[in-house]
Amino acid sequence: MPRGARLDAPGTLHHVMVRGIEGNSIVADDEDRLFFGLRVGKAAAATGTVIYVRNK
Repeated sequence: MPRGARLDAPGTLHHVMVRGIEGNSIVADDEDRLFFGLRVGKAAAATGTVIYVRNK
């Protein structure tokens, strides 16, 4: 049975997890991690998206 459509309305919170295939890392090193964060931040700023982060 397919999952229903996600609620996408202004002010709605979404829980997003970023994981690599088969549990692999999505970044190679700290420089790559910084670049990833900068790209996400730039996209968020351009779209007015607020991102809350919780590190392990």
